[in-house]
Amino acid sequence: MSIVVQKFGGSSVGNPERMQRVARRVGETARAGHQVAVVVSAMGDTTDDLIALSSQLCKNPPRREMDMLLATGEQQSVALLAMTLIDLGYDAVSLTGAQAGFQTDGTYSRARILSIDNTRVVAELAAGRIVIVAGFQGLDERGEINTLGRGGSDTSAVALAVALNAEVCEIFTDVNGVYTADPRIVKRAWKMPEVSYDEMLEMAAMGAVVLQPRSVELAKQYNLPLHVRSSFNYSEGTIVKEVANMNKHLEKELIVCGVAHDLNVLKNTIFGVPDRPGVAGEIFSRLAAQGVNVDMIVQSGTRDMRQDISFTSGREERPRIEALLQELVCQLPAENYAIADNIAKISIVGAGMISHPGVAATMFRVLAENQINIGMIATSEIKISCIIDETRVNDAVLALHTAFELDTE
Repeated sequence: MSIVVQKFGGSSVGNPERMQRVARRVGETARAGHQVAVVVSAMGDTTDDLIALSSQLCKNPPRREMDMLLATGEQQSVALLAMTLIDLGYDAVSLTGAQAGFQTDGTYSRARILSIDNTRVVAELAAGRIVIVAGFQGLDERGEINTLGRGGSDTSAVALAVALNAEVCEIFTDVNGVYTADPRIVKRAWKMPEVSYDEMLEMAAMGAVVLQPRSVELAKQYNLPLHVRSSFNYSEGTIVKEVANMNKHLEKELIVCGVAHDLNVLKNTIFGVPDRPGVAGEIFSRLAAQGVNVDMIVQSGTRDMRQDISFTSGREERPRIEALLQELVCQLPAENYAIADNIAKISIVGAGMISHPGVAATMFRVLAENQINIGMIATSEIKISCIIDETRVNDAVLALHTAFELDTE
């Protein structure tokens, strides 16, 4: 009997009606002869509501207590889904991340999964039960609850699928699959039947919120197929898999497979940094020690033995970054710092870029023709990203989607 792991996001279980729909779908999978483990996110806006509630009571909530608080959202979901399944006549059991054997590294609010002891889950499946596991959380060696960061339930699901040697991990969400661009912006965007791990990883990292990047990394590492599909219909979604296993008829001349954008971007600059060995290492080591995830980095040319260093991060990092930049200006010393939050990141992604010269030139030309200024640039073999004014994001997405011939399937 094969094992299937299914993950349902917050919008999929956002109210009692949707919870019942999910329960029926899970039950259908079990009736088809599969052992089923389900990972569930907090219902609807529960996580945001808990964060807002905490901010009314405490200006700077301790991370430990925030993890204790936020973990309750998923625990509500798993208990309610288990109750619903039992009411429908299925044998089901809900487990917290700790009960399911998730061990984390002890980092509050953005922990990593170190291992999963699958003993309890395997035993429950063997007993014929549907196992409902709280995503987004685990327990560290001190017995402390850690959460995995936004989108962490995706990673929980993939990690559980790997631990159970499942044949597939189905990620159910409120969209039909992975699109060439955000269909809310580009009406001509189309759902890709298949996409490679590398392309999906770049798109997820660049702002396509269908999957958390860490979940894609983990699936790629263990060659676990992911099926991204809608919880609201039975249409086939998008299969994320190894490029070597892609269907041959899909290997058409698509240089770029998608356009992604990200509005959760902060541009941080420290001006007049001393031009001496080790300064960049000191700056970014201290950012890392504060748990700040840095994305794009640009260092200016030297003038009067000083230079400027800019980097991007998520907007939620602002309080920690600002405090640290204030310290660095005094300690390095540097001249000043600035933080901009009126920007966004626009990216094109595609494995075909490796063998096609001129992709960057086309992107820059299209942005220039639309009077969209570029603030920063970052590239990889299959991705080009630019920082632009956030008010021009929709224009940029539409123009690039057309320029790279993605408007028609």
